[in-house]
Amino acid sequence: MIRENLARVVESRDLVTPSEPQTQVDRQNREDVAEPFVEAIDLSVFYGAFQALKNVHLQVPSTEITAIIGPSGCGKSTLIRCFNRMNDSIPGFRAEGQVLFRGRDIYARGIDVVDVRRRIGMVFQKPNPFPKSIYENVAFGPRINGYEGRLQEIVERALRQAALWDEVKDKLKQSALALSGGQQQRLCIARALAIEPDLILMDEPCSALDPVATLKIEDLMRELARDYTIIIVTHNMQQAARVSDSTAVMMMSESRAGELIEFAPTKEVFTNPRNKQTEDYITGRFG
Repeated sequence: MIRENLARVVESRDLVTPSEPQTQVDRQNREDVAEPFVEAIDLSVFYGAFQALKNVHLQVPSTEITAIIGPSGCGKSTLIRCFNRMNDSIPGFRAEGQVLFRGRDIYARGIDVVDVRRRIGMVFQKPNPFPKSIYENVAFGPRINGYEGRLQEIVERALRQAALWDEVKDKLKQSALALSGGQQQRLCIARALAIEPDLILMDEPCSALDPVATLKIEDLMRELARDYTIIIVTHNMQQAARVSDSTAVMMMSESRAGELIEFAPTKEVFTNPRNKQTEDYITGRFG
């Protein structure tokens, strides 16, 4: 019954979402993706002696939404944070393998980590606006990156992209902390968009929001996917079914390291999963 309900979510979205030529392509193992936008190759991650990820291979197409699902502790957040080197500051962190961004290994010698994080924005689980005005939150990134043009234009563009402009255009000088939770999260998305990233990472961006705010964020993600590549970690399988084009399923191996067990178009994952563990997880048998 659960799998049938999720299948209906995917099918209903297909009925109301305009078809896009690069989305929902019937790929068996995603191996035929030409020049993946982001690619993890035999990626293993260690925190000291503990192995958090084991030999993950994942190809992410451009201008699609890729969801990463799986039970708690299976390495979803560790994986997504590898894509912009957010794990580097964790004591004992070590990565083996490669993470290619537009064909270049971001863990190679000589890589400018600051530039990596400028090109790969991130939205976190809980809204984290700075204790500044709405305007200064959005202007912060361009300003520290040395932008010398009209910040007003960038702020307005980013807020419009984040579907927030009409709600805040008359109170840009007010504190961002006075916004509602959903508005704060969209402000954080606008802040990420202001520096014009190539890739947006979202680590459970709706987990702290109510259903109405969640729907607004999901609608925003589908709109942004026309121009951006998005990777989202979510525990909400209905959310993955609603918004994503492709879904990666992670599980813990016997050694407790996270493994990627399936990656396919979202409709395929939720209607005809190839892995028995995937079927057990999405039907609620475990996890």
